[in-house]
Amino acid sequence: MPVKIRLQRHGRKGYAYYHIVIADSRAPRDGKFIERIGSYNPNTNPATIDLKFEKALHWLQTGAQPTDTTRNILSSEGVLMKKHLLEGVQKGAFDVVEADKRFAAWKVSKESSVTKTKEQLVAGKQADAKTRLAAEIEVNKAKAAEVAKKKADAIIAATPVVVVEAPAETPADEVVAE
Repeated sequence: MPVKIRLQRHGRKGYAYYHIVIADSRAPRDGKFIERIGSYNPNTNPATIDLKFEKALHWLQTGAQPTDTTRNILSSEGVLMKKHLLEGVQKGAFDVVEADKRFAAWKVSKESSVTKTKEQLVAGKQADAKTRLAAEIEVNKAKAAEVAKKKADAIIAATPVVVVEAPAETPADEVVAE
């Protein structure tokens, strides 16, 4: 029986998430499966992967073939790296302690790159929010100035205009002499 490690689609239209399953290659995509070994949610940033590492490694060692997408998932989680190192141990290239040391070093570098990516996403969101806030403040200042101008114009228009006439000059011949 040819066994595949593949994705089984779930979720609503346009918002899919997947179960990572071990299934007979002849079974339908969302049909019968042997074992569920994890889940994959591409809707989050970065994608969320929940995987039973030991089960995935066991099925790979017994001959299960991953599909292209699950191969990428298994690679990013380190299952393929661990399988590769264990094959090196079986061939006598190095011992189990060295394999564990190499895998731990790989895992640390992988986690640091994922952490760096997450920090860049957070920093990008913060910078974007700061830019939007500055633009909103500028718009608010412009609106406030416009409202103040309209209020000043309304006050000027509402104020009655009082014309004060200057007293007429008395002619010099009408000046009363004492």
